[in-house]
Order: sequence, then C-alpha cells, then structure tokens
Amino acid sequence: MAKPRYSRLPQRKSSSSSSSLSNSTLILTLLLIFTLLVLILLALGIFSIPSSNSRPNFPKPNDLTSISHNTIHSRSDNEKEEEAEGKGEKWVELISWEPRAFVYHNFLNNEECEHLISIAKPNMQKSTVVDNETGKSKDSRVRTSSGTFLARGQDKIVRNIEKRIADFTFIPIEHGEGLQVLHYEVGQKYDSHYDYFLDEFNSKNGGQRIATVLMYLTDVEEGGETVFPAAKGNFSSVPWWNELSDCGKKGLSVKPKRGDALLFWSMKPDATLDPSSLHGGCPVIKGNKWSSTKWIRVNEYKV
Repeated sequence: MAKPRYSRLPQRKSSSSSSSLSNSTLILTLLLIFTLLVLILLALGIFSIPSSNSRPNFPKPNDLTSISHNTIHSRSDNEKEEEAEGKGEKWVELISWEPRAFVYHNFLNNEECEHLISIAKPNMQKSTVVDNETGKSKDSRVRTSSGTFLARGQDKIVRNIEKRIADFTFIPIEHGEGLQVLHYEVGQKYDSHYDYFLDEFNSKNGGQRIATVLMYLTDVEEGGETVFPAAKGNFSSVPWWNELSDCGKKGLSVKPKRGDALLFWSMKPDATLDPSSLHGGCPVIKGNKWSSTKWIRVNEYKV
C-alpha cells in the first residue's frame, strides 16, 4: 500500500492578520501621542476648549448698548494735559447702522476749533435752507442759526482738516464742498431734514450728497444735540441718555463735544437714498454751539 506523500515545503503564515495588527498599533500610538500633546498644551494655557459660557457676546443688530467706550487704565498727568489741550485719545465709535453713523472722538484739537471760529466770525449771516422746487437758498424758520462758507483749501489748517476728512471717509478731497461754520445761540435750532437733495438743480455739480461730517467746535452746556428721529434702535440704552434734552430723547442723539466729528451717510451702499438719515439740531438751552459741516458728493465737486 502506497504511503501518502507530504510536501516538505514550509507552510506560509497569513500576512493579512499581521498587517492589520501593525496598523492598529500605529493608530493607537498616534492617538496616544496626540492626546499627550493636547494635555501639554492645555497645561501651558496655549490651547483651550470652548464652552457655551466662553462664547463672545456679539451685539445684535441695532443694539445700542455696546457703543460706550471704556478706558480701563487711569489717565496719567500727561494724558490729562493733552485732553485739556484738545489732544486726547483718538478713536472711532460706531453709533448706528441705520443710518450708518460714526463718531470720531478728538478729531480736531482746540487750536483747529478756535481757528475755524475766528476766520468765520467776520462773515456770519442768517442761515438758509434749500428750496426743493427751485433748488435755490431761502430763509426759513426751520433753521435759525447763523453761518458762513469757507473756501475749500482756504489755508493750511483748513487743508489739513480736509485731508483728515478724506482719510476718515475714504472719499477724495475734491468730492467735498467748502466747510460751513455754524453758530447756534440759546433757542436756535435746525428742524429735522435730509442732507441729500430732492431737486435736480443742486445735484448738477458733483452729483448727490453721499455723506456728511459734522465737527463740534465747542461744548454745549445743555441742548444742541444732533438727533436722528428715524434711526433704528433702542435709543434709551445709550450711556448718555440721562444727559439729553427732551428734544434729544426723540431719537438717536449725539451730544456736542468739542473736537468730536460725526460722520453719517445719506446714501446706502447700494447708492439709494437713506430715509433713516433724517436729522436735526436740537435747540440750545444753555451755552453756545459752534460747529463745522463738510458735505461730500458722489462725484468731484467743482469750486
């Protein structure tokens, strides 16, 4: 009887099980290394795990509670001296999205404020308004201040201010009208109005007015606020609410502060007119109000 034959060649071991075991070991090693690295970063404070309590509190649309500026450090003697000279901290504050409005604090120094007042005083006349039907200026009880226009680039200080306005608004100097300086005595005011034109006559040179920069040349003891009655938002939430006059509480208001500049846009980003830019100057109750206005056009304004 023939004996069964057996192969003398060694049997091969399964390579798939060995490879799978090797891959599992590698993955486990990488996970351990990654976990160790995260623990080290957490211990050093370089990395943190976000939690529901640590999420940033972004302001809601038209929420005016976040527009106050907080200075956490105490002012040095040098800072106090600079503030007295009208050279305080310069910073821009968003106060509204409808209309788009910003306050540039300490935009002008005291010397510049006094200069604008001094060169305007000899030529002050009763302020007028634009007639929407004819496009010409006319006297009106809605505006009881006095004022005068300065030539664009009239002197070195005026040129410096106009250059700063162009840098602030990102609109060339050539698009701006000449500065207008205004004076409001006790009881004088400017009822709510638009700075954009409703006639074709006034937009022939430079097109429509797209933005306004209103600079406050003096403090006002009481009243004289710039008020936006059609602005969107919770007006009573502003930090200075209790300091406003009755007129100022009829909308979003800005209190006059010497050296500050208010920028607001009369047109939306899509180039349509913005009705929420309706604004007025509240009556001065105590003190005197001096201000200077720069109206800016869509195109070059030829003088």
